[in-house]
Amino acid sequence: MARYKLTLAYDGVNFFGSQKQVNRRTVQGELEKALTELNWTGRSVLMSGRTDTGVHATGQVASVDLDWTHADSKLLKALNSLLPADMSVSAVQMVDADFHPRFDAVSRSYRYRLFCQRLRDPIRERFLWRVWPSVNSDDLVKAANKLLGTHDFSDFGSRTTPKGTTVRAVTRAEWTQTAENEWQFEVQANAFLYRMVRRMVFLQVAVAQGKIPVEAFARSLAKQAADKSRSIFPSGLAPAHGLTLVSVEYKT
Repeated sequence: MARYKLTLAYDGVNFFGSQKQVNRRTVQGELEKALTELNWTGRSVLMSGRTDTGVHATGQVASVDLDWTHADSKLLKALNSLLPADMSVSAVQMVDADFHPRFDAVSRSYRYRLFCQRLRDPIRERFLWRVWPSVNSDDLVKAANKLLGTHDFSDFGSRTTPKGTTVRAVTRAEWTQTAENEWQFEVQANAFLYRMVRRMVFLQVAVAQGKIPVEAFARSLAKQAADKSRSIFPSGLAPAHGLTLVSVEYKT
């Protein structure tokens, strides 16, 4: 019996998130089905974290204890032959028996993609958020720069545990214009609150559309949790389909 680290990629559109649910199609559920075909007898695989319904991934991480007597490459091939077409394992690695994909992670990286266009675009809208009115690129960059550092992000998400902190350390927050009317947001942090990236994107777009002053955005990040009993920002989240979990980083 050995512990394996599995790196997963999936199109989240037809999954009810990553975490296993009764009578719902999930990433964890499909992975466990495939493992059962390889004589896995465990109760549950471990995951680095959960992604919401509709969110994609190129670097989700799971771990599983499996009695596998062949090479890692053969496990990779076997799993991919059993998984559905909208999901794959991109890497398999044998790890220490105490490896935990969630608690051993030192940071996580996400990408959010959007485009600005008045009319619908059914192809791009599978993986990008269509935004209108258009955004001001300079204001997107200004807002992203305010996110860098250690702040109380209680205006940007909810606690992952009832008594958990809402303080997070963001080490990368960067917008790039990838085409004439497309933008990509890359963000990395030691950890994220629930729905934090989608809320971040929603509020940055509001800033870039002139709905929220950059100064108010910055003041919220400077406040302590005790001063945030009521958010000054409009409610809302960027749609799930624009978000991808890119990678989970571990100490080498």
